[in-house]
Amino acid sequence: MKLNVRRRKKLVHLDLKGAPPRAEYLYKLIELFSQLGADGLLVEYEDMFPYEGELKLLQATTHPAYSQEEVLSMQNFAKSMGMEIIPLVQTFGHMEFVLKHRSLWSLREVPYCVGTLNPHKEESVRLVMEMLRQVVKLHPDLNTLHIGADEVYTLGEGDESKLWLATPGHTVEKLFLSHVTKLARAIREEWPHISIIMWDDMMRGMSHDTLKASHLVGLVQPMLWNYTPDLDVEITVSLLEKYHSAGMTDLWAASSFKGSTSVYTCVPSTLRHVDNHLQWLKVAASLSAGVTLKGIAVTGWQRYDHLSVLCELMPVALPSLASCLQTLSFGHFNAEARAAVTERLGVTSVEMEEIERLPYRSSADDSLFPGRRLAELIVELSTSLNSDDIRFFESDMFVRGWFSPYHRRRKLVTPLITMQVHSKALGILTTLQQKVDAMREEMMCLFPDATVQEWIEEHVHPVMAPLRRITEEIRACVKEMQLCS
Repeated sequence: MKLNVRRRKKLVHLDLKGAPPRAEYLYKLIELFSQLGADGLLVEYEDMFPYEGELKLLQATTHPAYSQEEVLSMQNFAKSMGMEIIPLVQTFGHMEFVLKHRSLWSLREVPYCVGTLNPHKEESVRLVMEMLRQVVKLHPDLNTLHIGADEVYTLGEGDESKLWLATPGHTVEKLFLSHVTKLARAIREEWPHISIIMWDDMMRGMSHDTLKASHLVGLVQPMLWNYTPDLDVEITVSLLEKYHSAGMTDLWAASSFKGSTSVYTCVPSTLRHVDNHLQWLKVAASLSAGVTLKGIAVTGWQRYDHLSVLCELMPVALPSLASCLQTLSFGHFNAEARAAVTERLGVTSVEMEEIERLPYRSSADDSLFPGRRLAELIVELSTSLNSDDIRFFESDMFVRGWFSPYHRRRKLVTPLITMQVHSKALGILTTLQQKVDAMREEMMCLFPDATVQEWIEEHVHPVMAPLRRITEEIRACVKEMQLCS
């Protein structure tokens, strides 16, 4: 069953809390998203939004936030492509980029959870509303706003929450609903025309009666997220129908094309994410009459949260995104859908790791697949970094047999063999460095310098450091035996 393009929106999620694309590359991505069938962007700015005044401290410091002109230009460009922009601003959980700042520590629910806002302080609502005002002001054509509210960890554990919960009838569920309702009412009062979307996970365990009695009904549109390839269709359908019967009739789904396999995945598996979308199509087909989805957000997480490592960069995930969007359009992922992906991107496979590499070309020559050169270099480098020869270098027979920790401590080695080990390690390091340099040059064209450095420190340094250490220790041992100057 197809997710009817005319009736249901397909949003592509831009997670900018890590590896924010340079403006020129961002425009190329937006154009591609539109060509692939997306009709909206769910933009999670976090610290890349140009907050002003007392909120200026929320801007990124490792690289410049987007300017007001860039944010407006992005919207205008997306609009010219027929795409709607929906900002996603976290307002309860996952506020790490806000609550990490010392001046705002007092607004945490508990000191040790950087992401959850204290719902009892008036300053908390005032802070969130000021964030929203600045975002809404810079989106003059805004019709829909996503307020996050997922994974509100440790809610109810703060001293003020414990006091509140001591009152008979008060529960953590009601505490959550109270804050979100207060916020949603404030938004509706200030901007009556704006529709409000929120993540659903904090409401999944709530009863039908609790939801129906909540004042959220008529205020918010739940977006149910599930990113797994084995999504349970029956459970998901029952959740959506529970929300609908409780009065929340405007419902959304959220799938994933990257950033949901593991916190440190470097290259996504396209078929894993396609399977997630095939399951969502089964959900859409299984809903009772009268229960429909307004649309689906195809999420592409760049970090699990503000303080975690980078997930897959956008270029290596474009074949996955294209495949997921075509799955939604075709209603399946057969040979026809695959061909639509490979022809559109000019590739030989839907799996990034299996795509046949093209001869070297400039980064400007990527009209079909923006960032393809970088994607190929990342795959090549990642393959090398994860090869057995490198990962298990210290398990090599000659290393374990003639340059063990025992030998290193005593600086007593067989130079003939250890210098062969040194030569092999040095050769690997030289080859890796050449690949790193090529990748760095290409990545700097598309992403901030800080992103390049972070990616290298996360993926490259932990692999190269042991090899460098071995070469240094061998030279020290050989020198100790007066066989080397």
